Amino acid sequence: MLLSAAAGAQPGDRLEEVQVTAGRIEQAVSDVSTAVTVIDADEIRSQAPAISTDLLRGVPGAFVQQTTPGQGVPIVRGLKGSEVLHLVDGFRLNNALFRNAPNQYVALVDARSLARLEVVRGPAPALYGSDAMGGVVQMVTELPQLDIEPALSGRAVFDYQTADEALTGHLTVSQGGRRAAMLASATYQDVGDRRVGGGAEPGNSAYTSRAGRAVFVARPDDRHDLMLDLQYLRQPGTPRFDELVAGFGQDQPASAVFSFEPNDRLFLHARHQWHEVGGFIDELETHLGYQVMHDDRRTRDTGSTSLRRERNKSELIGLTVQAQSRTGIHQLTYGAEIYADEVSSSRTATDINSGTTESIRSRFPTGSTMDSIAFYINDSFALGSRLDIDVGARYSQFDISLPPADRPIGTDVDVDDLTGDLGLIYEIQPNLSLVANIGRGFRAPNIFDLGTLGPRPGNRFNIGNPNLGPEEVLTTDVGFKWSSATVVAEAVVWQADYRDKIDSVPTGGIDESGRTIVQSRNTAELDLWGIESGLRYRSGDGRFGVEGVINYTRGEQTDADGFSQPGDRIPPLNGLLAVSYGLSPEIGVDAAVRFAADQERISDRDAGDPRIDPNGTAGWAVFDLGLQWQVSAALDARLWLDNVMDKRYREHASGIDAPGRSLGLSLSASF
Repeated sequence: MLLSAAAGAQPGDRLEEVQVTAGRIEQAVSDVSTAVTVIDADEIRSQAPAISTDLLRGVPGAFVQQTTPGQGVPIVRGLKGSEVLHLVDGFRLNNALFRNAPNQYVALVDARSLARLEVVRGPAPALYGSDAMGGVVQMVTELPQLDIEPALSGRAVFDYQTADEALTGHLTVSQGGRRAAMLASATYQDVGDRRVGGGAEPGNSAYTSRAGRAVFVARPDDRHDLMLDLQYLRQPGTPRFDELVAGFGQDQPASAVFSFEPNDRLFLHARHQWHEVGGFIDELETHLGYQVMHDDRRTRDTGSTSLRRERNKSELIGLTVQAQSRTGIHQLTYGAEIYADEVSSSRTATDINSGTTESIRSRFPTGSTMDSIAFYINDSFALGSRLDIDVGARYSQFDISLPPADRPIGTDVDVDDLTGDLGLIYEIQPNLSLVANIGRGFRAPNIFDLGTLGPRPGNRFNIGNPNLGPEEVLTTDVGFKWSSATVVAEAVVWQADYRDKIDSVPTGGIDESGRTIVQSRNTAELDLWGIESGLRYRSGDGRFGVEGVINYTRGEQTDADGFSQPGDRIPPLNGLLAVSYGLSPEIGVDAAVRFAADQERISDRDAGDPRIDPNGTAGWAVFDLGLQWQVSAALDARLWLDNVMDKRYREHASGIDAPGRSLGLSLSASF
């Protein structure tokens, strides 16, 4: 997340970013009370991410967990998975199969197609509803240009880095125009086995990925904008590293075979924006989306002769309608959402000796559905010249149905909830504001919570629970935001009271393979608090930049028996210090230190997870160097050396050590 030190940073450029997620409207980060992080297109290109979550390392309020190189999950204010809402262009990526734990689904959004990534830290219950408890991560994709003379343009990108022997090629072609424009892109990745610090190559981490996109936009007149977008990404076979390599407390791997084979995502999205509607409504925006996600697997436990093939699919259809009205001092944003998700699931077992195949119980009851409807309203208004207020509320209703399918019983669960939030921003002086927020968020149990059965990471075997209820969280935060021509800074203290948390509880049983039998129940309470801060400085001439980030999170979980222990997968103190300098208008250099402290506060569940050292994760600090060269108006080059000292380390709760010393090269050619 380094500031550009080359030709891209010019004197007078605005340091602060504009975002669209916090209030569902375009606003400067300093104009909203919510804590927001924005990673823009220049930063995305300079970081050359393998997957989208790579962009969230070293940013305020976020941490990255990575079980295997082809997959990763953001942890926002100590929460992860379905406890954080993930969006792509305003449409839910979260579906009925999302785990409230590290999962692989964010990696199914092509990082090279992104124009911006935004993180709202803290719950957004009024505007976004279920799952937006730790925050909202929105991935905003690139669009072709309108209101220009018709012209064909494009960009070709080539990246290579040595630690993973990762080769990435990306091509975007765009036809701009006055009233209509088109864009098509393709990405291919070939990633080898990772070399970690010290030179070790543990294997079982190579994967490939391919993605494609086609988008059409039109502006038939000045009041209407249309978009039709098709996105697809496929990982044909991604090994689950932590299952294939003996972890902490294991003398052999849990699995002889474990491959996500394949995982893919198809997304079709139509959007209509109507400006200056008339009457009470100023703006009206409608989204219609269709998302199909496959989570297929090929697995075989160590010592077993049974090779299992799983087919799991979520088919999600969504319709959202949102309006904006400006009346007097009030800016109203209000709307409705309807989502319908259907899950199909099957599983077979083949004896590798005899070759016989039989159908066995699926991971989820096939034919399960999760339907929801919600209505929301948010009002932004000013009281006097210095105080701005945001207040919102949402009513959500969920109908979750699990048929018996291939198990003895099914269940139906109906959940509804009224949630809301309040935010204040007070201008102390022209560049400095005091911000404060309070919000009550919730998460409805999904098909994963209700219907997951079978082997789970950490040597567990999960049995279903049809009586799960929703989780809820009450979060407050207070802090300061500073914004000027050369400095953007923030410091926020926050606290979250997480109730009725769905926890994986041991039942006291052991299955025939020696795995602990567990069940998901609303038994836990989690008290979270933390501090997140960030500063970005750029000199007036645009040549020199400094960036610093410090994050601290602490979590204490209490179970139904009153037993208290550290929360699961709580990140350690972590941060970043980076500097950049423009040697000339064409050449810039940068250096960064990324670091994390020890994490010795380990929950019992984490202590039993082979990914996590039960004695705690050691702290680490690594040094990175970069060189950026604008070779010509059409060609940019970046050379970097990450982990210069070849430090062997692991990001807390991850399933694989981080890359060792890695030399990288990125070339970007525009035409």
